[in-house]
Amino acid sequence: MEEEYIGGKHSVLEALRSGRTIHKIWIAEQAQKQLTQPIIAEAKQHGVIVQVADKRKLDQLAAGVQHQGVVAQVAAYAYAEVDDLLERAAARNAQPFLLILDEIEDPHNLGSILRTADCTGVHGVIIPKRRAVGLTATVSKTSAGALEYVPVARVTNLAQTIEQLKERGVWIAGADVGAKAPIYKTNLNLPIAIVIGNEGKGIGRLIRERCDFLLQLPMFGQINSLNASVAASVFMYEVVRQRLAAQG
Repeated sequence: MEEEYIGGKHSVLEALRSGRTIHKIWIAEQAQKQLTQPIIAEAKQHGVIVQVADKRKLDQLAAGVQHQGVVAQVAAYAYAEVDDLLERAAARNAQPFLLILDEIEDPHNLGSILRTADCTGVHGVIIPKRRAVGLTATVSKTSAGALEYVPVARVTNLAQTIEQLKERGVWIAGADVGAKAPIYKTNLNLPIAIVIGNEGKGIGRLIRERCDFLLQLPMFGQINSLNASVAASVFMYEVVRQRLAAQG
């Protein structure tokens, strides 16, 4: 079985709580007790081995991750299928609410998007296999554990996946700085997948052409674009707002 390392209090705690397979947890000798005690207690409940180690060992295991003195060796993340995301919506008796990320490259952006996706009840996120960041330890840490609760499907052909979603009654809305339709005057209370583009290039031409409609956020300052994770958050919460308003 493939294995990977995740770090940080929230990432490790939520991995334990979600039932993800954890082989071992390391805690730095100098780690703060109030930070590590909940993890030790949770690990004991699940029968996971906890070992105290030198901080340098943790730095080595989770290289480049701000691990806060807590690192876990876990089974590699299992990606979902697109069908799983739609079934999740059906199980909740809800209209599908999905995110499609077109070549997001920054793991911090992906982690932040997953965190908001969990908060807003998104049924799942779709990412491409090529030219995009996957689910790494940095993504897990930035998501504050949300990675354990938001299914992510990784697909070979994003354009093809969009066509399949449309055939199943899902509307595709692209977040595009050059769009004419304002987000706050467009009905988003429908089965929807929101497309968020690459940090620098935005949505690729092929993907943009497949969107049912393109939406823009109003801009009043000198900078004409938002960080990808911030833009995604605004779009997700506008869907939530409209759905809540429709419930009366």
